Amino acid sequence: MREDRNSIDLVRHFLPKSTTTKVPQLEPTKRKKRCHLYPASINTVKGMKWGFINQLGNLVISTQYDSADDFQNNGLAIVAIDNKVGLIQCSGQYLIRPKYESILPYTEGRAIVIDNKSFKVIDEHGKVLTPKAYRFIAPYENCRAVFADISLEGQYLYGYLDRNGHEIIPLQYEYATDFKDGKALVQLQDSNYALIDQVGDVLQSYSFQSMTGFSEGLSAFKKTYNEPFGYVDEQGNIVIQPRFSTAQPFQDGKAVVNLSDNMYNQYGLINKQGKIVIPAEYNDIIEIREGLVALGKAIKVDQPYIGSIYAIARTDGRQLTNFIYNSVSTFKNGLSSVTKGQSTFFINKTGTPAKNYPIVQGTGILSLENDLIKAYVDLRVMYYDRTGKIVWKPNTIIPLNNSYQLREVKFNPNKDYLVYYPQIEGMKNKGKQKHVNQILKSKSNVKEVPSIVQLDYSYTGDFSIEFYKNNLLVLKLSAYDYPFGAAHGMPSQKYVHLNLETGEIYELKDLFKANVNYVKVLSEMIGKQIGKDQNEFSYFFPEAYKGIKADQPFYITEDALSIYFLPYEIAAFAAGFPTFKIPYKYISDIINVDSSFWVSFH
Repeated sequence: MREDRNSIDLVRHFLPKSTTTKVPQLEPTKRKKRCHLYPASINTVKGMKWGFINQLGNLVISTQYDSADDFQNNGLAIVAIDNKVGLIQCSGQYLIRPKYESILPYTEGRAIVIDNKSFKVIDEHGKVLTPKAYRFIAPYENCRAVFADISLEGQYLYGYLDRNGHEIIPLQYEYATDFKDGKALVQLQDSNYALIDQVGDVLQSYSFQSMTGFSEGLSAFKKTYNEPFGYVDEQGNIVIQPRFSTAQPFQDGKAVVNLSDNMYNQYGLINKQGKIVIPAEYNDIIEIREGLVALGKAIKVDQPYIGSIYAIARTDGRQLTNFIYNSVSTFKNGLSSVTKGQSTFFINKTGTPAKNYPIVQGTGILSLENDLIKAYVDLRVMYYDRTGKIVWKPNTIIPLNNSYQLREVKFNPNKDYLVYYPQIEGMKNKGKQKHVNQILKSKSNVKEVPSIVQLDYSYTGDFSIEFYKNNLLVLKLSAYDYPFGAAHGMPSQKYVHLNLETGEIYELKDLFKANVNYVKVLSEMIGKQIGKDQNEFSYFFPEAYKGIKADQPFYITEDALSIYFLPYEIAAFAAGFPTFKIPYKYISDIINVDSSFWVSFH
């Protein structure tokens, strides 16, 4: 989906009275040696695990993490284990053991950590700088970080922190933007805007109902919410008269604007005098740097929300290619990663394929990482050398034990339809194995899909091992179906409980004694959980829960049964898949311990 570049974070209330000071500068720091290691994954019986390889493709830090980011310029990488994140050094040693909900990448020597929905600032030694936690902190820009919290009067307001984590400008704004060149745009309590310096002194005031932040000395604005966008300078002078339905920030002296007020877009490119340098006739325009843009024409004229096909052009309007690319990334060092159909590759500044770089089958994005090419393609990370030779790719066979293994199969008939589905190998009865694999294939939504037809939706599916013990294998089949133009897609998940020895696929009823009403028992237990903690279940629809069905979606682990519901079934979309964990010890009197299901993992 296209990012709305006209929505920004700005800030409200009264401005402090203080004396203007010099713009603070970053203190000199000893530059750390960049870590030439790269995150790489393998598929295991415990799920996808991540470690780090060197430029030769040798595993240097073992695959032990649930996720791993690239090493940053300061030699630190964010890793996750058991839904907690920490930081490691290039040696693999922890700077911070996984304990936070999230860690944002470092900017200006500072990172934002989130724990229990509270935000704090840490330095490059992992030391917490903020004396207290806040409801929100943005990454540092220009020695300042926007923060937000509830004021003493009960208002949600914004202010700014300095690099020591202290409140240099206290809570007082309705919205706030990042500082650039020592200045930031804020919105006051009376809905007017102001340009402030880094201690909060007002440099200029504006009486507009909407502004989007300054870039290259100009900000898009609306006099009233119902009027079109124009541009003003920092003194508040109208430089470009309002006539645009959307107006993006200036980059290299040009800005993308839209003249349409309906779904049939009319994107064009203007200069700082407001002159249109690329006609406003495109479904999309992407500024891709280095003097180039990607011009987008609607794939289907009557359905522009499906997306665009792109041509490369110069910012003066000269078109360099035909409309042939499905996606185009920002240029860096003379190269841009593009997709064309089901291929991903680099192009040069003429818009044509770059020589001596690989063409990777699948859709995604390539990036240069020192001497390696990182390919995030078809939801997998692989690495190539400059000749196109694969240095690392994830395994597609997962050994379960000496008898069984799981094979990952890729189904990708269309650029917008991708499914990874599991296939069992090693069952003694090949007829049962074939039958089981056909069920897994069908449940993964592998179906006939036209290859060259433009779909009006995208679909991705994948799988993971939820639980494996003795003869029982529990597979999670997850998917995301996104109709183009929709506010969001619809996630789905299915669990398959498979006996590898017999080929049986178990249902919920197979876990319980035949003469008990397990539906009633489980329904009452879940009902009590919902009623016990109203805060935890605040997303739930009142009176929506009526109990479970006999075939209610479920999955089991070593010590518990989990019952779950689909999005919107009993709660808002934000609640995801409401799940209720019921330890076996609470339902031991109704479990059939002699059943094939129970015996399969005991």
